[in-house]
Formats: sequence, C-alpha cells, structure tokens
Amino acid sequence: MKEVYNSLITTISTTYTNGKVIALRAVNSQLLVTYWQIGQHIVEFEQGGNAKATYGTALLENLSKDLSVLHGKGFSLSNIKPFRQFYVTFPTFTTSIEIENTTPLAIGAEVSHQLQSIENKAVRISAKPSHQLSWSHYVELLKINDPLERSFYEKQIIIENWSIPELVRQKKSSLYLRLAASKDKEGILKLANTGQQIATPNDILKDTYIFEFLKIAEPYHLSESDLEKKLITHLQQFLLELGKGFAFIGRQYRITLGNRHHYVDLVFYHRILKCFVLIDLKREEANYQDVGQMNMYLGYFENEENTDSDNPPIGIVLAKEKDELIIQYAMHNVSSQLFVQKYQLHLPNKEELRKVIEDQLNNDNE
Repeated sequence: MKEVYNSLITTISTTYTNGKVIALRAVNSQLLVTYWQIGQHIVEFEQGGNAKATYGTALLENLSKDLSVLHGKGFSLSNIKPFRQFYVTFPTFTTSIEIENTTPLAIGAEVSHQLQSIENKAVRISAKPSHQLSWSHYVELLKINDPLERSFYEKQIIIENWSIPELVRQKKSSLYLRLAASKDKEGILKLANTGQQIATPNDILKDTYIFEFLKIAEPYHLSESDLEKKLITHLQQFLLELGKGFAFIGRQYRITLGNRHHYVDLVFYHRILKCFVLIDLKREEANYQDVGQMNMYLGYFENEENTDSDNPPIGIVLAKEKDELIIQYAMHNVSSQLFVQKYQLHLPNKEELRKVIEDQLNNDNE
C-alpha cells in the first residue's frame, strides 16, 4: 500500500511540476506577443502622417507618462522604447496563441531598411522572435545592431540554454566576433543562421580563449598552477567560455608510465563528441616539448582510459603565446586531435574583430 501511495505522490509531483513549466511558457509567450503588439501599435501610429507630425519625437515620452498613470511602472520610457524596437527588429511574429483583432502588419521605412541591410549581406536571417526566449533575453538582444550578430546570439541562447548573466558575459567577451573572425564568408553566414554547431573537434575550438573573469591585471606573475587553480575556482565561467558539452573530470590528473608519474592539468569529458578533452596550461609561449607531452597524454588516454563507446581524446595546449612556424613543424605527423590555442586575460578589441568580419564579407562580394 505504501508503494502505491508513493507512486501517487510521484505522479502528482510530476503533474504539478510539468504544469508549472507549461504555464510559465504560456505566460512568457503571451508577454512576447503583447509587447510585440504594443510596438506594432506605436509604429503604425507613427506612420499615420498627421499623427506623427503632431506628436513627433515626444510620442514615446507622452505614452510613458499617460500609460504609467493607467497601468503603473510597466510603461516607463525604458520599457516603451524596447517594445517599439522589438516590433521594428522582428516585423513578423507567429505564435501558437490565438490573437483576436490583430491588425495587418505595416512594415515602415525603418524595418525595410534593416531588411535591405540583411539582403546586402547575402543572408536570410529569420525576422521572427522565438518563444523559447524570455523578454529579458530580447532586451539584451535588441542592444545588438548587426543582424548577423544578433541572430547568432538568439540561436546560441536556445542551443546552450543561457541565462541572462551568461548571455551578457558572452556578448561582452565578443563570442560571435571571435568565432566569425576565423571563418570565411560562408562560415560566417552559417554561424549567424544556425549558431555554433558541435560536430567535430574543431567545432569546440576558439582562436583565442578569454579569461577576463579571473580579473588578473597585466602584466601578471602567476604560475601555471596558480592560473589553473583560479580557473577551477571560477569553473562555471570557465565552462561557459569553453562552450557547450564540457563536463569537468579533474585537475592534475595523474597518469603513470614506466614508474614515473605525469599530470594533465585539466581533464574534461565532452558529452556531444563523446571523448575526453585534455588541457595543458602554459604560462607563456607553447613550444615543441609541450606538443610532444600532450601527444603522449593522448596516446595514454586512448589506450588506457577510453571505453569502447568513447571517441579518440582531444588535446589542447592552451598558452599565452605561440610561434606558428614552430608549432606547425612540431605538429608534423602528430595526432589531428591535438591543438595549440591561445588565451588572453583581457577582453578583445571588438572594433578590430568587427573590421575583419566586414572585410571578409565585402571581399567575397567583389
């Protein structure tokens, strides 16, 4: 009888939890529709000729004052502006929620200009917001002017289930710009349309990893061990920088060969690629000995740690600097699963990265 009762408790709990999730999604969906419609009403009023001339630029301020009297602080100017921008940025909206008395869409000059800008980059970016994102996510996305960049972050929020702080951090660290700067035109457009898809070892790599969350001022005098400890202390931010799919296994992971102990700085398991990922931290410049050492670690893990279901391990030597020519020769005939990447302790120069991307898009159009 006790088992039957416990089963009842489990069933009710599951039903209750699922119901709350469904209800929250429905509320979020309806809020997005409501805010989008408010933006639509504002834009259509602005397009009304005489109305626009009469109210001019003071329209949003007037609306904020009058609607706040009726409905409270939900209509502050800082809310009204995003409502309008939401509609302008996403001129079409499909929803499973039935909306009555919805007037036809009217796409004004500002919307047309944005869509033309997208066309000029030879990419079709969805102009429909997703109900999987919250309004707070969209407030952050609306701060991004470039349609390609905004589309990337929208897709990546869904893929990696980012919270608002995670989204803010990734924007601040220029994740899209760092990934796009190392790609050709086709790669940039694909990244914007689909987000970062993990299918091969190369897909988990960044040209440079950004550890600004450690708050270490340059020049720094940390040992590799101290740097490693700080990364583990800030493991949540570190995993966010590494990307989706990483599960932490251990630090200073000991392997024994010929009665001698060796230690891998950091060991992860990648859930999507189904393989171990070994990271060795280097305080300064990576050299050929570091490549040989990592290659040994990879051989050990493949033969001693892997199970039948595991794919070959991936090794990343993460260094402050690297000499491309030395690394090229050091990597000759070495495992294709071994990479030497750089890290930096400060945020990248966004404008320099943006120029690289724009030049790549423009050059390919010529």
